[in-house]
Amino acid sequence: MSEQPQVIYLKDYQVPSHIIDSTFLDVHIDDQNTRVICTLQVRKNPLSQAQSHDLLLHGGTLLQLEKACLDGVEMTPARLIKQGTNLLLKDCPEQFEVKTECLIEPQNNTTLEGLYKSGGMFCTQCEAEGFRNITYYMDRPDAMSVFTTRISADKTKYPVLLANGNPIEQGEQAGGCHYAVWHDPFPKPAYLFALVAGDLVRYGDSFTTSSGREVTLHIFVEAHNSHKCAHAMESLKRSMKWDEDVYGREYDLDLFMIVAVDDFNMGAMENKGLNIFNSDCVLADPNTSTDAQFERIEGIVGHEYFHNWSGNRVTCRDWFQLSLKEGFTVFRDAQYTADMYSPTVKRIDDVSLLRTAQFAEDSGPMAHPIRPESYMEINNFYSVTVYEKGAEVVGMIHTLLGADLFRKGSDLYFHRHDGQAVTTEDFVVAMEDASGVDLTRFRNWYSQAGTPTINVRDEYDATQQEYRLYVSQSTPATPESDTKLPFHIPVRMALLQGLDNNASARQGVGNSMAVSWPEQVSAIAADSNEAVLSITEAQQTFVFTGIAARPVPSLLRGFSAPVKLDYPYSNQQLMFLAQHDSDGFNRWEAVQRLLLQALQAVMNEETIGDAVAQPLLDLLSDLLRNEQLDPAMVARLVLLPSEAYLAEMQTEIDVELIHICRESVRCYIAQSLQSELEGCYARCQDDGPFSQSGVAIGHRALKNVCLMYLTTLEDEAHLALAQRQYEKQANMTDVSAALQAMIAMDDDAAAIALENFYSHWHQDAQVVDQWFALQSSANQAGRLEYVKELLRHSAFDIKNPNKVRSVLGGFIRSAINFHAADGSGYAFIAEQVILLNSINPMIAAGLCKPLGRFKKHTPERQVLIREQLQRIIDTNPSKDVYEVVSKALVQ
Repeated sequence: MSEQPQVIYLKDYQVPSHIIDSTFLDVHIDDQNTRVICTLQVRKNPLSQAQSHDLLLHGGTLLQLEKACLDGVEMTPARLIKQGTNLLLKDCPEQFEVKTECLIEPQNNTTLEGLYKSGGMFCTQCEAEGFRNITYYMDRPDAMSVFTTRISADKTKYPVLLANGNPIEQGEQAGGCHYAVWHDPFPKPAYLFALVAGDLVRYGDSFTTSSGREVTLHIFVEAHNSHKCAHAMESLKRSMKWDEDVYGREYDLDLFMIVAVDDFNMGAMENKGLNIFNSDCVLADPNTSTDAQFERIEGIVGHEYFHNWSGNRVTCRDWFQLSLKEGFTVFRDAQYTADMYSPTVKRIDDVSLLRTAQFAEDSGPMAHPIRPESYMEINNFYSVTVYEKGAEVVGMIHTLLGADLFRKGSDLYFHRHDGQAVTTEDFVVAMEDASGVDLTRFRNWYSQAGTPTINVRDEYDATQQEYRLYVSQSTPATPESDTKLPFHIPVRMALLQGLDNNASARQGVGNSMAVSWPEQVSAIAADSNEAVLSITEAQQTFVFTGIAARPVPSLLRGFSAPVKLDYPYSNQQLMFLAQHDSDGFNRWEAVQRLLLQALQAVMNEETIGDAVAQPLLDLLSDLLRNEQLDPAMVARLVLLPSEAYLAEMQTEIDVELIHICRESVRCYIAQSLQSELEGCYARCQDDGPFSQSGVAIGHRALKNVCLMYLTTLEDEAHLALAQRQYEKQANMTDVSAALQAMIAMDDDAAAIALENFYSHWHQDAQVVDQWFALQSSANQAGRLEYVKELLRHSAFDIKNPNKVRSVLGGFIRSAINFHAADGSGYAFIAEQVILLNSINPMIAAGLCKPLGRFKKHTPERQVLIREQLQRIIDTNPSKDVYEVVSKALVQ
């Protein structure tokens, strides 16, 4: 990078100067120089205010232009001007044809953006701006065109040739080559283009839509992975049925294809009719995949399929609107996964991610609204804010409107904007028009960064039988703004009948009170004792009358808004909610608050015995012995808050203190509840055939939580327990959990098991990724040299994003090593960022982000991290890396 990257602003948006009615791509695949001939039918855009008749086509650094013709005549240098990597065509007529011919070298494209080679397969990734690495084009999401693609290649090496849409022609060519022509009848932006050429096998099935059309379904994989497609295929069919049932969206082509690719920067891509997936996100079987991976694949397959409407048929006008498609679709895939598995467990898992990753982003230098106002490199905004917080914002609209009106709003949105590139404002307006609900104040969620805190205080007047809630909201400053307007925050709540002062129990305890809800409170249903507080001002008061006894408030049920809740629950109230709240999320939240208080007390030098009081141990004991509760839910209830979440709770992060105290509390609980943990482990053991039922998945989750507690005791009996579980090789969920437990005990048995594991699975790339991650993420101090050895392992490839995420991403998750007091972890990651910057800047930038929040750490660590950030920026990095590091340094 020779100069500071240009900042792109939302306020500067202008409609495209031209419209591309049709695009014909003729791609000649070759192992040395691939030739791309692109023919465009173009006309001046009547909506454009541009006075010039010039056409700007975006190009990448990988293009070698051979020829450019306008209406069949080769253009002279006077009319064909290079502007950096772009191409300016001067003085074009009102309507014309432009034809370019370029050479590219996909086999040398390590950025994995555009057309590149993964193993023996050619494939594409064009979101966000990869298409410009294939040919010169108007590479922007609001430039939509009908694509026809002709692919030719050596038939022996690349017998399968795929592109978007429907196959319309195929045949043989001279020299052992063949060709295929594909046509996509739906206009799309270039970022949704896809092409694959490879030696692949097809796993096929079909789906009959609600209108009776039969859709052919294909998953293309390398031959050795053909046995791993069944789960993804069943997930796809379930997704198609669910989208018809819940959103009324039927698939619109006669063919839907998925291709598994080993080298991929992201999880998957929703290219129209031809979804390209990271292999880790589509391939699975019980021997090689954990329950978490099965669920992740189900969600990702659903996510990419749901994009057919929320992203493809209706796409985003510009990249500032990215959350329009991603936030909405993450919300849809969360709904789907909740319906397929457990709604409460899904909600807990989503909120856990939000509170650790997204809340951290919201309080750091890369904080941005879900619709940012500016960026240097759009790849940096494929973030937890745009995706996960974006989904929470859509979820709040769902809560405010209710399911029926939300469905009316989504129907109107899809109908009104089908075939268009639109904005988040268009989405909100459709919801308003369909429901009649004013969302004016709600729009602040799109334009403001930061995590609001809602402060709730209450009082009860027994004489007047009146209960009051005093609610205020505040949001800290973020880089784009020091002051914040109030948000519109929906707070789901209920008032629970509590214990009075004169009795230990009474009939109806824990039930939701029947309440006449005051103004600005909406009942969930006409006969419901649950409602939604509509928080729209900086301060509000809600008065509830006819309340016969002081209630226990169950606030923010289902985590109805991405906020921090400040309410002074007493330990007695939290115990009450943990035992009686009918809202599963708030039950989990109460237990988490109790565990968090215990951990914070130990961190404040209170003795463990006083901090982890007997009532808390009794509660955990009851949960472990309760056979009526969903075991997957119990597994989440008894887990300690993560070190990452504890770090978020600290004003100044003390990594060693967090780690030592959490491990001490975990060991104390294991000692105190050893018999309950052992009994629960034995009860959840299943010696029958492998099952993926919800109960079986829950039993494995709970059993392995018990195992992780028991192995903190570091005795021979529990090491043997982990060894037996590993040696049984019942399924990958149990095998990986046993390995993780053995690694945590740091015993010689772990080294033997790891060698055995690799020897058994070394030919399976996805399992090797797990093997790398188990070792690099182990949270025992002093493992840096061990991780450096993994980088030298023959199975590691710095050019493969999955391997990088497994080893380097795993190391960053190991806080005690990444944040080593001598700064060695920071120096190690900075060294890898500098190396990766020249290979794959997008992956390098992702590794930089954990360094960005250095001001939350102790002064000594701040100095060490700043040194490494400066070291990175002194290398004159790509704009991907520059944006992340420069924002961190000026925070």
